[in-house]
Amino acid sequence: MNLPAVTYEPVCVRTRSAVLGLLLALLAVPLVPAAPASAHAVLLATTPVRDAVLGSPPSEVVVTFSEPVSPVPGRVQVLGPDGRRVHTGAPSVRGTTMRIPLRVPERPLGTYLVSYRVISADSHPVAGSFTYSAGAPSVSPPRAVDDADPQPAGALVPAAKYAGYLGLVLVVGPTLLAATLWPRRRSRRGVAGTAYAGLALVVAATAATWVGQAADSVGAPVGDLTGADLAAVGDSDVGVVLAVRLAVTAVAATLLPAVVAGRAGRWRRVTLALVGVAGLATWPLAGHPVASPLPPVSVAAAVVHLAAMSLWLGGLLTLVAFLLRGTHERVLARILPAWSRWATLAVGWLVATGVGQAALELGRPGALLGTGYGRLLLGKAALLAVVLAVAAGQRRLVRRGTAAARPRVVARAAGVELVATAVVLALTAVLVQTPPGRTADAEAARAAREGVAQTLTTSLYTLQFDVYPVTLGAPNSLHAYVYTPGGEALPVAEWTVSLALPEAGVEPVTVPVATPEPNHGSAEVRFPVAGRWRIRFTVRVGELDQATVTATVPVG
Repeated sequence: MNLPAVTYEPVCVRTRSAVLGLLLALLAVPLVPAAPASAHAVLLATTPVRDAVLGSPPSEVVVTFSEPVSPVPGRVQVLGPDGRRVHTGAPSVRGTTMRIPLRVPERPLGTYLVSYRVISADSHPVAGSFTYSAGAPSVSPPRAVDDADPQPAGALVPAAKYAGYLGLVLVVGPTLLAATLWPRRRSRRGVAGTAYAGLALVVAATAATWVGQAADSVGAPVGDLTGADLAAVGDSDVGVVLAVRLAVTAVAATLLPAVVAGRAGRWRRVTLALVGVAGLATWPLAGHPVASPLPPVSVAAAVVHLAAMSLWLGGLLTLVAFLLRGTHERVLARILPAWSRWATLAVGWLVATGVGQAALELGRPGALLGTGYGRLLLGKAALLAVVLAVAAGQRRLVRRGTAAARPRVVARAAGVELVATAVVLALTAVLVQTPPGRTADAEAARAAREGVAQTLTTSLYTLQFDVYPVTLGAPNSLHAYVYTPGGEALPVAEWTVSLALPEAGVEPVTVPVATPEPNHGSAEVRFPVAGRWRIRFTVRVGELDQATVTATVPVG
């Protein structure tokens, strides 16, 4: 997850109406219709391959995704040519691969439909379907029984995430300032109420996320959910994380009163800090970081990023709402420099973790302009440039010791800073619901895979292979599966795969093959020039039993 990486410099405003305006802006953003969230796990390969025609029905269907998934109970099915279910038992999942066991129907020839709904590692629902045929395609292929809305929760989940971030802002910053920099003669009632409101908002947002997750999981509108649907979320990885968040919030509520009142001892303050870190960790554990190429690094960076954002923005709201107006100038002259040092430290961590997270989630430089995720990041960067320019002027005032004495100047700057920050936070809520740039290649691979999936048959075996994304000069993935003529998986003793381009005089080049499964061979292939490449498979299935099949892959 990428949260706003911004720079703070102390500000003051003319009246508390600026604060109310900011809070209204923050709360109103979720009312804007949100774009549907796309699934973040991408379908990479299927066995049988999409639209394949087999000699006989297979004994199982294998579906491979770009990241680990969990099947939604009752939402993975295979329909036979007569429209009846042919899957037997629940699908099994190991890592990114889902296997669906099948039975042979009474009338096995015709088209089969595979439909699925799973939850990806970063909590997003993934739904889809494909067909294959045994013997010959049916005149009227079967239809899925369930044609539910792919995004039944609508804007509930992104709105809940936004509300959760706002709750953290209202808890972290006010609590820190109340415990460390609060003037003795100023009332703590307002800052305490702000922190409690933040805790309540976190609880409400977590509950809404739970409901939205249930709706997305079963593919039903929120109004049609049953108690069993809601309870089922508790058995998922996301449900466990949300339950931990609620428990941590309850513990924080018992520690908060004494800390905000300035009466807590060191052990209570340290305990609250540790509880807070545990609570912050529940956000990346239910989002993009847990499915990134480096999950531990991404989760740790996201926790620091989220903590720094909450400290900065929450502290800013606290200063504006409760301290800058009515506090003596000499007191402010002591508070503002200390807060400025803290905020500067937070800014450093925000920038460092934000850049690191962006690099991991984009995957490649081209994704910055070529994906929706990257363009959202550019929008955030443009707004942050405005905030940084304003903050530079504020920093000069702080260094000169004139910030507390020039409220009108910093008030105008504060308005720009607060409005820009509100929009940045809104973009963040959308960003965490957007497929990361690193999944764009997999999405393109899925789109480009049509036309390069083929089934080749010999008297010894049936071979199905899939090459994607068939890109010139770039690495492409090759997956091949071998079956008996009856459709059962056939272990391979030895693979030999070669590529050639006869029309350009390119002689056969042997490709190294890995064997993740007994009947499954995979390899990375490159096509340096355009043309009709010939791919040749020699498969040995016994001591003396082997056969060769050849296919053509158009490239460029």
